Amino acid sequence: MSKRTFWTTALMVMAGVAFPLYAQGTANSPEARNEIIKWSIIAASFPLGIAAAFGALGQGKAIAAAAEAIARNPSATGDIRGALLIGLVLIESLVIYVLLISLILFFVLPFGSLVAK
Repeated sequence: MSKRTFWTTALMVMAGVAFPLYAQGTANSPEARNEIIKWSIIAASFPLGIAAAFGALGQGKAIAAAAEAIARNPSATGDIRGALLIGLVLIESLVIYVLLISLILFFVLPFGSLVAK
């Protein structure tokens, strides 16, 4: 593992650990509520952007590899196409799971935790 990869991963982990600290409020004031909503939106948008970017890169790499494999061996087109579709479905399902988690972070935390009593 290179130094750049290590430090990038370490920075991402530290940022992920820090988001919940800023998303929690102690007071039930409108300012605290706005602060929670703001940080919840930020915390929900970063994982979605990262998952969409890497999902698109993975899909592009898979399609390029499948096109190259079909060009090398046209008789195996059906098998390659089947494996490609299963791989693309799995990549897309991971991005959809991140979307679901981001929506939970966005809607459940800020609007469900500070309901007027």
